[in-house]
Amino acid sequence: MPDPSSPSPTSSDRTSVPKPDPALRRGLKVLGTLLITLSAISPASSVFIIAPGVVAQAGSGAFWSFVIAAVVGVFMAFVYAELASAYPLSGGEYAIVGRTLGKLPGFVTLGLLMVTQLLIIAVIALGVGTYLEVLIPGLNGPLVAAVTTAGATVLAVFDVKLNAWITGVFLVIELIALAVVSALGLFDPARPLGELLTAPVAAGADGVVGPAAFGLITAAAAVAIFSYNGYGSAVYFGEETANAHRGIARAILWALAITVASELIPVTAVLLGAPSLEELFAADNMMSYFVTAQAGSTVNTVISLAVALAILNAVLAIILITSRMVFSTGRDAAWPGTVSRALAAIHPRTGTPWIATIATGVFATALCFVDKDLLLVVTATSIVAVYAALCLAVLNGRRNGSTAHAAYRMPWFPVAPVLALAALAYVVWQNAMDPVIGRPSLAITAGIGVAAALYYLLVVRRRGVWELKGPDDES
Repeated sequence: MPDPSSPSPTSSDRTSVPKPDPALRRGLKVLGTLLITLSAISPASSVFIIAPGVVAQAGSGAFWSFVIAAVVGVFMAFVYAELASAYPLSGGEYAIVGRTLGKLPGFVTLGLLMVTQLLIIAVIALGVGTYLEVLIPGLNGPLVAAVTTAGATVLAVFDVKLNAWITGVFLVIELIALAVVSALGLFDPARPLGELLTAPVAAGADGVVGPAAFGLITAAAAVAIFSYNGYGSAVYFGEETANAHRGIARAILWALAITVASELIPVTAVLLGAPSLEELFAADNMMSYFVTAQAGSTVNTVISLAVALAILNAVLAIILITSRMVFSTGRDAAWPGTVSRALAAIHPRTGTPWIATIATGVFATALCFVDKDLLLVVTATSIVAVYAALCLAVLNGRRNGSTAHAAYRMPWFPVAPVLALAALAYVVWQNAMDPVIGRPSLAITAGIGVAAALYYLLVVRRRGVWELKGPDDES
């Protein structure tokens, strides 16, 4: 029995008991997480927007560029899967790096992601107007992008299970469009597969088509790597996915496999089925040229609308992903008290980080009116730094035991992270040779990293309140 002489708890005593950290609801199954992840990657957007750049550089050697990129993707998927199975947290990469390499590298990773994730939403949204112009010529691209982003933000506030279904339906439409493109080339090829494999060609500076140099093919692989990027985004839903320690690793590996198939097959089909490689390489819009040549303008219009829908779907998925990261920064107290508490708020009905979602959408909507070339320069190489940090994180995690509890362990360790670091070094070198986008982007990425480090050292560490937190069931 309680001691009657003991004072009863006062009101101030009761209010001083710390409240539990806000927690997201575990309402997703692995399939739902996979659908959102694939929607964020948006294979159709990659095929119609990124792949033409690879083809323009490597010609029909783009097939091998995408194969090389897929091999690098496998290495990085192994890295992501092991780290995510150890730390399936809504903070994603920065939360993982902070726990395996230390708080300073973690905060630098956060700085890179905070800037680039918001910019990437705007970059992708600006593609909607391009493909809607087949129906409504003369659209205001930034305005369409802003409306798209604002609408996606409203949807993102709702229950994550609902959004998983929405993105799933859009994803099916996207994959059907890619299947149509694949069929147009594979069922009516203009050249044999052997020619593609053993005698790739590319257009020279004078437009004359000749043998594709190996250097061009490997250089273009640096771009193809980014077309597959996004499979690791499954980790952001680790706190909302059942059995996350095992499920997130499966989602990452399946996301890569599906992405590679849904991008490599249609790219191969276009290279096999294009009536003229010379005309394909010279076309302003390679994919529209191919679809129109094979099936006519009506099919091209339908496919263009499907691509616009895929871009909208990607915007929604990336807002869902980014808002989880922003929520995590609030829970970890990365910002002044009032801001952090607001960003960490969970909606009582939907169970989603609603203020973080709205904040993400507002910033991304405003960025739709920034020059697209500037957005591309800022975002072009930041993912290289994040990938490199993750490779070092998995190596250090094995060394110091911080990932010993991971439910998934990659095969052939440390082959994957070591070879991935070598590939990333090559990508950095290729970007350093590009004075238009690559070199300025590397400088901006370094600048963001330095700014984030200074903010951590001069502000965050001195406050002493930045704590890497997770849900109550995390070890």
